[in-house]
Amino acid sequence: MVSRACCWLSWCLLICVISAEVQEHGRTPKAQKKRGFKAASPGEVKPPGAPGGKKPEADLSQKTLQMEAAAPSLPASSILTLVLGRGRFQKVGDSLSLRAGDPLELRCRGKVVHWRVPVYLEEEGKERLRIKHFSRHSQLQLVNSTGADTGEYSCWAQHCQDGEGAEGEARQGKTFIFFTDPEELFVPTEDYYKVVQLHSHQPVLLPCQVTNPLAHVTLHQEFPPEEVPVDGIDISFDVKKGFTIHRPRASLAGALFCLASLGGLRQISTKYMLIYIKYPSSSPKPTIQASATSVQLGENFSVTCTALGEPDIAVDFIWEYPGQKLTDSYVLSLRLGRPPYVSEWASVVRQEGQVQQEAGSTLHVEEARAGDSGIYTCRATNLQGTGTATTPLSLAAGILVWSSGQKQGAERAFALTPETLPTHDLF
Repeated sequence: MVSRACCWLSWCLLICVISAEVQEHGRTPKAQKKRGFKAASPGEVKPPGAPGGKKPEADLSQKTLQMEAAAPSLPASSILTLVLGRGRFQKVGDSLSLRAGDPLELRCRGKVVHWRVPVYLEEEGKERLRIKHFSRHSQLQLVNSTGADTGEYSCWAQHCQDGEGAEGEARQGKTFIFFTDPEELFVPTEDYYKVVQLHSHQPVLLPCQVTNPLAHVTLHQEFPPEEVPVDGIDISFDVKKGFTIHRPRASLAGALFCLASLGGLRQISTKYMLIYIKYPSSSPKPTIQASATSVQLGENFSVTCTALGEPDIAVDFIWEYPGQKLTDSYVLSLRLGRPPYVSEWASVVRQEGQVQQEAGSTLHVEEARAGDSGIYTCRATNLQGTGTATTPLSLAAGILVWSSGQKQGAERAFALTPETLPTHDLF
């Protein structure tokens, strides 16, 4: 009996000890956690990384940089994908190559989507092109593709789904698609010759686009028959656009064409007839001078306007003068010897060791009238702009003599002053 009581007491003591240990282990994490968030006492400095301590700014910035480096940048064409099959999509890159004849299906994500396709497809391929709009995306389908469909395909959406595009924010996706044709290395065109103006002051593009990005393309001059060097500075080549002449010069004028080769196939492009147009570096700065600052009534006088510039640059002159009002009536102009006539010229001169072109225009006025007194304006214009010059001219009293035209040899003479001579309806 005593042994049973001792055994029972031993078991009770053991259970109490085990319960106490379990309770102690259960309270320990809470206490440690509570101590870990204990507020620091005033003036207490905690080491970096200590519980409840402020992390150094360097750690925060480093973490930010790591997060930015870990987050992949979203490509510009993220809303544009290529449909590979039912439920299979592939994001497009900068360019894409497909075989001519293969169908094309693109999907653009957004609520309101607009598409842009190559010009040929808009004009000639509408029956092969289909665009469908859905609530959250738009779909472009092209069948029976040809090498002429090569070009840039793009879409832009005003509203994006899944929170990737905010309302009012436009997103765009684009890709250049080559439709490779084993029989056509160049994108077909209807023009055998194409006239291109080669302006001296701006680049010009020769759009010999290829259907295969692997084709080797060179630029050639028809006469004399030779290859034009392409150094990437004066002339460069882009497989999506063609050749760009960055620094036009007169020696490139004439017929040029592109030659493409791939494997054993060689083809030439449309021939480009380049017409060189030399642009001046600046607008004209004309000077004006009258034959006399004061002219007697009835005398002849002239006003000359000149402009210096680069050789072979056309300059046009326009005159504005007081006597223009007297030339409005054809009958009156005949009776008064109006309108004045203008003579123009251009010559090459050398000034300060440089060869320049002097262009000029002279306004000739016969039998000065009172209405000829005033400001004479010359406007000289070239391809870069217009320059203006003015000069005043006054009339003095004199004897005005002219033929009446009614009887041969009959003349009338009047002693007139600018104040007494009428300017209209003298007869």
